[in-house]
Amino acid sequence: MPSKPRVLVLDGPNLNLLGERSPHIYGRQTLAEVRALLAEHARTRGVELEFFQSNHEGALIDRLHEARHRVQGVVINPGALTHYSYALRDAIEAVGLPAVEVHLSDLHAREEFRRISVIAPVCIAQVSGRGAQSYLEGLDRLISYMSAKEATGSSWKSGV
Repeated sequence: MPSKPRVLVLDGPNLNLLGERSPHIYGRQTLAEVRALLAEHARTRGVELEFFQSNHEGALIDRLHEARHRVQGVVINPGALTHYSYALRDAIEAVGLPAVEVHLSDLHAREEFRRISVIAPVCIAQVSGRGAQSYLEGLDRLISYMSAKEATGSSWKSGV
């Protein structure tokens, strides 16, 4: 991997309300606290992070497109877009970057409609149900994937 790989962390709708919105489901940590925890975790692994949150699907897609030549991977919590945003799914696939989908709550233990992810098929992994730890584990999986690709001489953009 380059000396300091760069990862885009995308957060979708309503994640700006972490700590306030349904804390019994999503926990009491704010998005700023989750980001600080993730930034420290990334620092210890020699990875730089770029953060972006939006409540607008198009803004997330635009940021993904803009970042495609300056980052080597993506950690994404698409929020409710997980279940129906084929546009976001197609954008992840189109940029060809390895991506890991993360969720604070356990999607598979929630309402029926939340159990389906249209995003997961274009990601290398999905981590859910571990609170903020989902982001850390997701980043670790992404780093392992990128390291394995580097070790084999493969492009990060191949095999996603």
